[in-house]
Amino acid sequence: MKNRALLEMSVETLDAAVAAVRGGSDRVELCEDLSVGGMTPNLDLIKATRRRLHIPIFAMIRPRGGDFCYSAAEFRRMKAEIAQAKEAGMDGVVLGILTPEGQVDIERTGELVCLARPLPATFHRAFDGLADLAQGLENVIATGATRVLTSGGMATADEGASAIERLLEQARDRIVILPGGGIRPANLSKIVRATRAAEFHSGLSNLLLHPGSNHQEFEAGVRDLIKVLENESGRLATANRET
Repeated sequence: MKNRALLEMSVETLDAAVAAVRGGSDRVELCEDLSVGGMTPNLDLIKATRRRLHIPIFAMIRPRGGDFCYSAAEFRRMKAEIAQAKEAGMDGVVLGILTPEGQVDIERTGELVCLARPLPATFHRAFDGLADLAQGLENVIATGATRVLTSGGMATADEGASAIERLLEQARDRIVILPGGGIRPANLSKIVRATRAAEFHSGLSNLLLHPGSNHQEFEAGVRDLIKVLENESGRLATANRET
């Protein structure tokens, strides 16, 4: 059993997913087009990734880029994509809907969360566009989602670390707070110490700037993230023994 925080890597290709596993990732978030924040991966990619990976895979459910206020047709499409993800053996889904007023759409998001069960649902970084993160967290909890991916309302989790810490205190054991956004080996230690979260999310997009980029560098980057988490776990364990 791992004595460190969990690491989730977002990927948009099978090669990147395999490299993430080689690097030690505990879970992958499978998307298409991470340049727009991720969209629903096509079914062929979902099936191919499921065949190759033996760690949990969470599929993004997002019909398009842009805002998170969806039409009735797009909502129906999201329902169909959740059904496909479940049938194809995904271990979770990542989704989120906002109202035209920029609030969490509790009713429609809750309907998707219910449809996804027994798979867990992560509310994605649409959360970071909310004006009131504290109220937004209560609304996400009301949808039945099991975790929320957030940079604390800032561009990166490094910048939003203090807000993430407050969200963790507010959440208690009701929902998992998953810090993500610009997490790199160079700043992960700072974020771990500031938040003490149990899970972290990274895409290491700086190591995958173009399709077909060197996945060896990506794998090494994942391995470096794991080393940071292991070192921080060891540091915390030592500090606890000394107190």
